[in-house]
Amino acid sequence: MYNISKKHKDYILLLVKLVIVFGALYFIYHKLVYNQLLSFSEFQQQLSLLFSKNIWTLLLVLLFTDVNWLLEAYKWKIVASVEKEITFFEAFEQSLASLTASLITPNKIGEYGAKALFFKKKSRKKIVLLNFLGNMSQLAVTTFFGFIGILYFIFHFSINISHFSIKKLLLFITIVVVLFIILTKLKVFKTLKIYVTKIITFLKYIPTTIYFKTFGLALLRYIVFTHQFYFLLKLFNVETDYITLLNLLFCMYFLASVIPSLPIFDWAIKGSVALWVFSFIEVNELIIITVTLLMWLLNFAIPALLGVIFVFNFRFVEEK
Repeated sequence: MYNISKKHKDYILLLVKLVIVFGALYFIYHKLVYNQLLSFSEFQQQLSLLFSKNIWTLLLVLLFTDVNWLLEAYKWKIVASVEKEITFFEAFEQSLASLTASLITPNKIGEYGAKALFFKKKSRKKIVLLNFLGNMSQLAVTTFFGFIGILYFIFHFSINISHFSIKKLLLFITIVVVLFIILTKLKVFKTLKIYVTKIITFLKYIPTTIYFKTFGLALLRYIVFTHQFYFLLKLFNVETDYITLLNLLFCMYFLASVIPSLPIFDWAIKGSVALWVFSFIEVNELIIITVTLLMWLLNFAIPALLGVIFVFNFRFVEEK
């Protein structure tokens, strides 16, 4: 029975791997060829323009992609060490493979399961929590700078929010109150409290140095990819001053982070938010769409394609 069970596991895992790989390849291809915001010919023209610019700045932008993912891998190595010491290469492999697996799942849920597969069954719940810690550190940094950017935005630009309705606001509050009452009756909050208590207990045992290192690396990553976006804008001759551009980027990343989505649509969401944010300084729409697509390619699509290689290392780790 054990051999049959193991064989079935192997077949199921192989099927999962093939679904992830072909799904990732299809979605990336579809996004590049059939996207609605930027035609393929327009993108080619923009790339030709880009490669005619300062080659050293362009190389710096490309280097930022490597730095971004090396920092992410090192951050995961630090976080995972709470449960098990892994090498930097293992952390890099797990980070890219989980990125590929998250491609077709809402809000990167697939990333949690993918990383857990690299560890023994008894460690997987803790690995999921540790991965959550790593992601929350990145979100915390994005939120912190996002509030700074929003404050700058409010004080420097006139924002007209049309179609505001008191009735809509009251309806929203009513729905929230009704849902709260229903969930309370179903004892959902009591169940959640039990799980939250267990999670907090686990997090308390994590050394303080791990938290400092994790948030420090998340901060460095944030600095890298915001400045990558900044230098791409400069390559397309956007002449707005550094402080304004950076604060608009803070706003864009924060607003995009609070919108639930599939990772494959990350570019479209960031592109739509960026179009609105940068419209206040009248940046050409084609430039914004091109830069957001390039950011998606450099920091998501290309690493996800590389992660395809590592997806085949997914395995059910047996207990000794």
